Amino acid sequence: MTYFLQQLINGLQLGFVYALIALGYTMVYGIVRLINFAHGDVFMVGAYLGFFAIASWRLPFPVAIVVAMVGCALLGVLIERLAYKPLRRAPRISSLITAIGVSLFLEYFTSLKFVFGPYFRAYPRPFAVRTYELAGITISNIQIIVFGVALVLMVALTLFVNRTKTGLAMRAVSFDHQTAALMGINVNNVISITFGIGAALAGAGGVLYGIAYPQINPFMGIMPGLKAFVAAVLGGIGIIPGAMLGAVIMGVVEKLTEVYISSTLRDAGAFAILIIVLLVRPSGLLGKKQKEKV
Repeated sequence: MTYFLQQLINGLQLGFVYALIALGYTMVYGIVRLINFAHGDVFMVGAYLGFFAIASWRLPFPVAIVVAMVGCALLGVLIERLAYKPLRRAPRISSLITAIGVSLFLEYFTSLKFVFGPYFRAYPRPFAVRTYELAGITISNIQIIVFGVALVLMVALTLFVNRTKTGLAMRAVSFDHQTAALMGINVNNVISITFGIGAALAGAGGVLYGIAYPQINPFMGIMPGLKAFVAAVLGGIGIIPGAMLGAVIMGVVEKLTEVYISSTLRDAGAFAILIIVLLVRPSGLLGKKQKEKV
């Protein structure tokens, strides 16, 4: 039982990182009905920004997270303005193909030697790793930091969406673009803000992933990005609490699959969940069935 609880905590650590990525997917989809497949690569850029902030610029760890969040927020807004905004009235397949193109561009551009380089880098930890034991369960200060930062950011996002005028505007735009515009809401700005917030959360997730699993490379965002997308679908795409719930389930299932079944099946388990959800409950765990006119 103790071993199971230990693996459960390890799975929660992974799930909380996935949650920070999945929130970006679900927010963007909720606003513009777009699956931003470049989001996993924004997560990668956040990990590198944190890397340079800690290793090269010698900034404190909390400041490194802020640097990654700000840098990724600017990148998210730039991607939205340059790649997605011109296609807003185009067929959805055009935006989807563009998202894949942006993803590939970020991966191979950052692989250039004068950017991040194509090689793996060991992620620096700005503090000594300590472990604490409670009732036979070991938890490290790294896990405490991951849980703490992720929870603070998720609570802050929930309060922002539910308690601020900008959050109200985001919910209005999510419901109906045209009606929101008639009510005086600047839809373009709201969409850009949504991309920026989602990208900032992914950037923080990149730094947390770096210190928890200390090795990064320009292609590191592919699998976490896809798994976070699966988590968003599992919880109910477009629903913020659903993304959090789905991500936690994904992290726990992945870790338990690795430990109790096979480490080679950990990724397969994630996509098996996607297939099952699409077959049994396409709207997700917290989603509601909606009728759509064709």
